[in-house]
Amino acid sequence: MNLRKLSLYTLLAIGLLSACSVYFATRLRFDYNFDNFFPKGDPDLAYFFSYRDKFGNDNDYILIGLDNEGSLFEREFLTKVDSLTKYMQRQPNVEAVLSPTTVKSPIIEQFGYFEIPYLHVAEPERYAQDSVAIYNSRELVGTLFSEDATSVSLFVQTADNLGKGASDTLMAALNNRLAQLQLTEHHIAGKALAQSVFVDRMKIELVIFMSASIVLVILFLWITFRTAWGVLVPLSVVLLSVLWALGVMGLFNKPLDVMTMLLPTILFVVGMSDVIHILSRYVTELGQGMKKLPALKITVKEVGMATFLTSLTTAIGFLTLLTTAIVPIRNFGLYTAIAIGLAYILAFTMLPAILLLLKKPNPVRARRVDFSWPILLRCMLRFVLRHPKVILTTSLLITVISLVGISQIKVDTTFLEDLGDDDPILQDFQYFEEKFSGVRAFEMHLIAVEGHSIYDLEVLRELEELENYLYNTYGLNFVTSPATVVKTINRAQNGGLPDYYSLPESRRGMQQVKQRLQAFRNRSDLRSVVTPDGKEGRLTGKMKDIGSAAATVKNDSLRSFISRNINPEYLRTRITGSSVLLDKNNAYVTSNMMQGLIIAFGVIAVIVGLIFRSWRMVIISLIPNVIPLLMIGGIMGFMGINMTVSISIIFTIAFGIAVDDTIHFLSKLKLELMSGKSLPYAVKRTFISAGKAIIITSCILVAGFLTLVLSTFDATFYVGLFVSLTLVFAVAADLYLLPVLILLFYRPSKK
Repeated sequence: MNLRKLSLYTLLAIGLLSACSVYFATRLRFDYNFDNFFPKGDPDLAYFFSYRDKFGNDNDYILIGLDNEGSLFEREFLTKVDSLTKYMQRQPNVEAVLSPTTVKSPIIEQFGYFEIPYLHVAEPERYAQDSVAIYNSRELVGTLFSEDATSVSLFVQTADNLGKGASDTLMAALNNRLAQLQLTEHHIAGKALAQSVFVDRMKIELVIFMSASIVLVILFLWITFRTAWGVLVPLSVVLLSVLWALGVMGLFNKPLDVMTMLLPTILFVVGMSDVIHILSRYVTELGQGMKKLPALKITVKEVGMATFLTSLTTAIGFLTLLTTAIVPIRNFGLYTAIAIGLAYILAFTMLPAILLLLKKPNPVRARRVDFSWPILLRCMLRFVLRHPKVILTTSLLITVISLVGISQIKVDTTFLEDLGDDDPILQDFQYFEEKFSGVRAFEMHLIAVEGHSIYDLEVLRELEELENYLYNTYGLNFVTSPATVVKTINRAQNGGLPDYYSLPESRRGMQQVKQRLQAFRNRSDLRSVVTPDGKEGRLTGKMKDIGSAAATVKNDSLRSFISRNINPEYLRTRITGSSVLLDKNNAYVTSNMMQGLIIAFGVIAVIVGLIFRSWRMVIISLIPNVIPLLMIGGIMGFMGINMTVSISIIFTIAFGIAVDDTIHFLSKLKLELMSGKSLPYAVKRTFISAGKAIIITSCILVAGFLTLVLSTFDATFYVGLFVSLTLVFAVAADLYLLPVLILLFYRPSKK
């Protein structure tokens, strides 16, 4: 009676905590903040924020590409482009629109200042003359007008750091207007689009992953236990652990992003592992004729410590992600680790309470379930005992081949790397790469040395030499800087003739330009290039997305060029911008992954060392878990998959989960040895007893993680694929290689 009351009170407390979790979980929101992927704590990040405060953000924009069959110089098409331009200029959260139909060439004469449109939309007879002027202006081709004269591009400057709601509103207005104007051949790229679409996809995929996982788990539970309680009890325990985890995130106001949206699915399948081990042992004891309470006590006693250790190692595997400098990955690691702890608590409070209150299962059915496995496990063990040399040789050969594949892995990152090649967003992104200057931003901070101004002719000449290198060698397709501003003013003062798009040749000419710039000093487009005091400037450009590895090489060459050719007595420079910060993530990929694995290896070594008090067993336990990681690395190398930030976390996640089987096997082996059994017999008993739960939980984990391959995000796809493969390789290593290593190399103490 006391146990029944305790069980009821336990379930009541769990019910109250679950109600609180529901409340906090309803506060969760989805988020995709581009800035969160910058490496926190990096000195370049603080520098970029300071630079951004002066000149504005380099990624708060929308690009709109519009195609027209034949030629862009058609009145109907240009009229629609002009209508779209004016519409976007009126939208909230739009600060400016640079459009082919509004761009003008300034002219400065003795009698005043005026601007001449490059395109006279309402005068088709002037299109031929307009096209000559446009394609003689380097700054327009590849930016607003495509080189093949079939497409135009609009640059929409949005307000800083638009939220999800504002982005959705703006994108809806844009798409509606495009439909009204029947501009069907359009392409859109930019932060607002990515934020709007990515969040919607995350919501859909979260539902898909959880639904698929639940269906698969129900199937495996029914095959394993063949009873309604054997399905409903584990399912309710694990679903509540997911609810508690979401409640904790809601309590601390942490949003679901592209990483943490994996948490419910991962927790669902990982949390099921503890429950399966408990129920499997419980059913085994019942099948052998034991009563309910003694069976439950033995289950908790023998499985409890092993399950605690496996939950600990899995949680530590995720906690090692805290070594990374990227906030979404750190949050993912932290809250998944917390959730695993909550799942363990529920498994050893809610599950025993329910089992105590439920009627004892039919012993005949329990016995039938229990005795359906030994035949398979004895066949597997017989193979292990008869072919140890084959197993060792095969393992060595696999390791060597894997190392060859690992040597071919490249560390590289591109924008929108998480999207598949057929994704419409990525295809639009590639459209701007092919038709226009590209989407990868280049930013350089310009600082005039003390005693000089950015507008001094000596400084501008140094800047012009730098620009020539960026155009001709570095690979920029478009550049805006104080030098381009001065060239534009100089051309305006000489009748707008293209030949005068150059720096003034004399100080007198430069003085005239400075006077005009002084009159324009409060214009927003000028303030985004030069600070009001003229001491600092911004060089910004666009190029194709060549990847972080190639960009790092180019930046090193650029710095070398500057040190050799740019006079430091006039001009100092520093490369900055969001692209550079994302590239720097590459520098952290390998080190973070190695740090995480070393920590995980260390924890496993300590746990096994405490259990067996043997360094030999520590090494034996690590080998079956290192080989699956090497195999995954080898497969990635042979498949040509680059090592990115998202991919690198797979190794620590996979190791933390895969090592659970080893812990369960070794914990059972320790109990058998402590009961006085010989090593061969203890291995046999362990193999047959623990093998069933290891196989069942591994199947559930693999099936659960495989649901992630349904994702449209490459990072999520690869997490699902490679973690699943790691678990398959790990269970094979634990059931074939681990027993061989133990029998050949472990010598138990005679005490």
